Amino acid sequence: MWERAIDDAMTKIKRNIERYPGLFPHIAGKEAAGEKRYEWGANDDWIEGFYTGMMWLGFEYGGDASLREAAASQLDSYRERLEKHICLDHHDIGFLYSLSAVAQWRVLKDEGARELALRAADKLLQRWRPRIGAIQAWGVRDDPENGGRIIIDCLMNLPLLFWAYEQTGERRYYDVAYRHAHISRRYLVRGDDSSYHTFYFDPQNGNALRGGTHQGYRDGSTWTRGQAWGIYGFALCFRYTKDVRFLETSKRMARYFIERLPEDGVVYWDFDVPIEPDTPRDSSASAIVACGLLELLDLLEGGDPDRALFADAVQRKMKSLVDHYSTVRLPDAEGLLQHGSYHVRGGRGPDDYMIWGDYYYLEALVRLSKGIKGYWYE
Repeated sequence: MWERAIDDAMTKIKRNIERYPGLFPHIAGKEAAGEKRYEWGANDDWIEGFYTGMMWLGFEYGGDASLREAAASQLDSYRERLEKHICLDHHDIGFLYSLSAVAQWRVLKDEGARELALRAADKLLQRWRPRIGAIQAWGVRDDPENGGRIIIDCLMNLPLLFWAYEQTGERRYYDVAYRHAHISRRYLVRGDDSSYHTFYFDPQNGNALRGGTHQGYRDGSTWTRGQAWGIYGFALCFRYTKDVRFLETSKRMARYFIERLPEDGVVYWDFDVPIEPDTPRDSSASAIVACGLLELLDLLEGGDPDRALFADAVQRKMKSLVDHYSTVRLPDAEGLLQHGSYHVRGGRGPDDYMIWGDYYYLEALVRLSKGIKGYWYE
């Protein structure tokens, strides 16, 4: 089953490269609602790295030189973006450069890619706010709305900093990533193992203010993709730091997620939203969690009581994604996974292809098939 799905993905990735040379997939806007397609354009959003990362996964899986060449050809776009600071006032520098520059360094040992990735890590460090002890998620320093805001997604951007520490030995990278992970664990994860999407601090004195959401159902709800970022992100933080608190947090969040799965194993966009016939799913959240659970299975000792639960959830989740949510039976589709959601309350991408969903779906597939683990660590 996994190989058939991967072969289908490779065909679609290569076709997209041929159809849209030099362009990147963006989430379709409201004017394209219902058309089930990507909008193709410049490298100026937070999501482009996922597309490049899919090419590297495809090359590593099958050795197709055209995928390697296509991925490597995009590095100049990421270099120009960094040099000109194009739409980089956010923490998703990690998503962008871990799956492009770091991936190219890991696969090809390209020194130019390594140098670019280290510069990207420096750019991410500029978002460190000492008064809060965290990385500011969005906006410029002292932004009136976002100057004291962190969000759970940032956990998946920290591997860029941990990688930079391993490459250089410079402690500043490690210390920022480690401290941000701890403040995220303290304020974004609630006592029942659910999570806030975002948390606000007073940017002047660092005092904690309140938890909230941007893309979830309401401030006190649990946005499923946010929970997914936490599961995978804390597992990766444990891998880099060996701090068992991160591992336990990832496991707790994973159990919360699994215990609330719908019958087909693929979640709705928020755990607290009323379920009606037209309530959007988020297949991308389930794909992220599949990767997070595979990471946990790689980290847990053989006798860990959660191993069986997590292993069963991975198989159940991925089988459902392939059988009922993938585009395997839609040969002309641009995306790999149907029924992803982006910003449901905002009316953007409530039911469409999500390029990060496609990436994590493929990452889980190649890990299940050949043990290829993606580009978050060596």
